[in-house]
Amino acid sequence: MDTLENRELRYFVAVAEELHFGRAAERLGMAQPPLSRAIQQLERRLGVCLLERNRRGVRLTGAGEVLLHEGRAALDATAAAARRTRRAGGVDSPAGPRGRLVLAVKAAASHELLRKLLDAYAAEPDSAEIEVLPGGICEQEEQLRDGRADVALMYTPWNSLAGFDSEALTTEGQVAVLPAGHPLAARDTLSLAEVRDIPDLPLARWPTHGTYAPGPGPEIHNQTQLAQLIALGRTVAVVPDSARSWLWAEHTAVPLTDAPPVVTHIAWPAHSRSLALAGLIRTAARL
Repeated sequence: MDTLENRELRYFVAVAEELHFGRAAERLGMAQPPLSRAIQQLERRLGVCLLERNRRGVRLTGAGEVLLHEGRAALDATAAAARRTRRAGGVDSPAGPRGRLVLAVKAAASHELLRKLLDAYAAEPDSAEIEVLPGGICEQEEQLRDGRADVALMYTPWNSLAGFDSEALTTEGQVAVLPAGHPLAARDTLSLAEVRDIPDLPLARWPTHGTYAPGPGPEIHNQTQLAQLIALGRTVAVVPDSARSWLWAEHTAVPLTDAPPVVTHIAWPAHSRSLALAGLIRTAARL
C-alpha cells in the first residue's frame, strides 16, 4: 500500500487528537462504529498498529505518532493547494483573473516595513491584489502551511522557516520593556539574565504553536494585553527594537546587550510557481 485517502487521514487525525473514539466521531459528524471499523481497516492496510486500546482509553503507538505528524501535514497541504488554486484563479476576488495574494503578518509588528512593501509592490505593473491577514503571536507559520496565506512576514529566532523559501529583509536588536517607574528603567543597557531575575516582575510568556513554556509570568495573547500588564507593573517583556513604535508613556525600553538579533524574513512555500508571488518577493528584496 503506497497511498492514503484524505478521508482516512481525517478519521485517524481526529481519533489521534481526541484519544477517544466517541469524541472523534462527534467531531466528524458520524457514528462511532463505522469510525472504529475505518481505523481498523487502515491498520490492516498499513500492516501496523496505530493505536493501543484498553479499558482506560486510547494511546498512540510509535507508528501512530508518525502518522499523526505526517497526516496533519498532508491534510494541510491538500487544503493549501485548494485555497491557493482558487486565489490564483481569481475566485471570490474583486480583481477577478488578476488574482490576489494573502500576506500573513503579526498584528503587533511595526507597520513601517509592511507599508513600504505594499506601496512599492502596488506601483509595479501587473501587481496582484494583496490581502493583509493580521494574526496573533507566531500564527503566521501555521497560516502559511495550511494555505490561508500565500506569503508571510516571519521573525527568527521565534518562527521556524523549515520547509519554506525565504529572504531576509531586516535585522534589529532586542529591548526589555519595563514599567517606566521601575529602577531598572533608568539603566542604559541590561542583560537577559538581569531581565529574567527581576523580583516581582516576571517575564511575559509568548505562545509557540499554541503552547506556553512554564514559568511564573503571564501568558500573553495580544499586544494590548501586554502593554496593559507592563504599565501596571505586572510583567516585563523582551521584544524587537521596532516595538518602540507601540510603547505607551508608562513604558521604558532598555537595549539588551546579549539578546540574539531579530531577523525579519519574507517567507513563502518552497517551489511556488506563482508569478504574482515572485513579483512580490523581488519587490521585497529591493527594499
